[in-house]
Amino acid sequence: MDISFSSNKRKQYIQDMKDSSLDLLIIGGGVTGAGILLDATTRGMKAGVLEMQDFAGGTSSRSTKLVHGGLRYLKQFEVGLVAEVGKERAIVYENAPHVTTPEWMLLPFYKEGTFGKFSTSIGLKVYDFLAGVKRNERRSMLTKEETMKREPLLKSKDLLGGGYYVEYKTDDARLTLEIMKEAAARGGKAVNYIKVVDFIYDQSGKLLGVKAEDTITGETHEIYAKKIVNAAGPWVDQLRDIDKSKKGKRIHHTKGIHLVIDQERFPLHQAVYFDTPDGRMVFAIPRDGKTYVGTTDTDYKGDLKNPRITHDDVNYVINAINFMFPEVKMTEADIESSWSGLRPLIHEEGKDPSEISRKDEVFFSPSGLITIAGGKLTGYRKMAEKVADIVAGQLEKEIGIKYDTSNTKHLVLSGGNVGGSSHYPEFIREKTAEGLNLGLSQEDAEQLVKKYGSNVDRLFEIIRDGKKEAELNNLPVNVYATLVYAMDEEMATTPADYFIRRTSAMYFDIAYVRQWKEKAIAFMAKHLNWTPEQTQEHTEELERQMSYSTQAV
Repeated sequence: MDISFSSNKRKQYIQDMKDSSLDLLIIGGGVTGAGILLDATTRGMKAGVLEMQDFAGGTSSRSTKLVHGGLRYLKQFEVGLVAEVGKERAIVYENAPHVTTPEWMLLPFYKEGTFGKFSTSIGLKVYDFLAGVKRNERRSMLTKEETMKREPLLKSKDLLGGGYYVEYKTDDARLTLEIMKEAAARGGKAVNYIKVVDFIYDQSGKLLGVKAEDTITGETHEIYAKKIVNAAGPWVDQLRDIDKSKKGKRIHHTKGIHLVIDQERFPLHQAVYFDTPDGRMVFAIPRDGKTYVGTTDTDYKGDLKNPRITHDDVNYVINAINFMFPEVKMTEADIESSWSGLRPLIHEEGKDPSEISRKDEVFFSPSGLITIAGGKLTGYRKMAEKVADIVAGQLEKEIGIKYDTSNTKHLVLSGGNVGGSSHYPEFIREKTAEGLNLGLSQEDAEQLVKKYGSNVDRLFEIIRDGKKEAELNNLPVNVYATLVYAMDEEMATTPADYFIRRTSAMYFDIAYVRQWKEKAIAFMAKHLNWTPEQTQEHTEELERQMSYSTQAV
């Protein structure tokens, strides 16, 4: 299978979309847009995605990084939502075990807390039932002593016990990329850094296509399609404004932030879902030698592209940490990095941000624009199926072509050919041994296998063929291989794409960014033929993103 998805071929991909008579054009390259592209392409539609930033550049790289079953929605009696997203977790895991892994979560309950012993026990039991949880992953109830043993840093005062249940952690940006790459390998078209600036209509006001600006080259293109879907996340209302169809329901943006602390400073043993002093719930999760904590849920009306973290946000999360883990004595100086993202929720009058439903909804405009809004990372596949069903139904009615029904439920994603989740540990062992034979350290080899899954063969090939070039560019072979792969196979177009969304280093290994940014920029500039002005621009953007990640405002 040709999985070439190169930033050097962006112009060609744009031309392909212009030359094709697309059945479907999707605006927005987050997880929802990627999911729709994959679903539509596998049904036989000619489909394409335009993304104005990088793929997953908005909400889809800034989540809590959990494909979770939505336990908290039980409190709001959203039983259907829990049932659907709970079952979807297992599907996402099976189709891409390298980007989604089970994570046991501890839910401590306290005297006067949000969850009591009875409500936790019943809640988790209902959750297991609704989510169709595997027998070996069903919840168990722990005594106070067992709870403290699993996480000694917890506040012991008024602790009554804990619930123990499974969530699934993911790399949200890489999940989005693997979906997009799978769609591209099957004939779907997708391009980043191309912004839809206007729509093209026929004389009766029906949509025919879009005018889009390539923000890398400055060129403007007209791309036509039989159907256009607006899956732009936080930006869906801006597109509805251009289409003059923003009536009735609208998007309500809320902001969520996460703080990252080194494990030496916050040696959390175990993922914990816990009460904050104001009765909200927050996650603390160990990952790659760090502990990250979030999230907040506050109304947001600022810049959609770069929502900044404020000192109030930081204080809220630090207070939550010190409330639940009093011995840690966390301060702002302990934060290594952070990220901030927006939830594009559907506005509900009079409701607090945390109370607004996470359900998705489809809006239809008189021009024919189809908009999908709301929803959860976990439910991306069902959202995609719903939209592709609508598009297929409309096309059958209008041009008489009958498309297949969705077949993504058991469709293995790019990098997921590891023999299923049950064989994944064995796959890691075998491929790590191959990496050792190439001269990689155990840690570097294992890291590559876990990040890239079955695509690691391509990285090993880059290492075998590129040792001289790596040396010439003063790069270790593992750094060299991830850079080449990011540009040639994952359309990384800027250093920020590489350091934030292809590797997550900006969030979980800021030292790596500081160590390799100059050499990486020089190598990318050569590989992608940047002008000195472009090199300067991309360097400044990376520095800006680093300051966003490490400084509150």
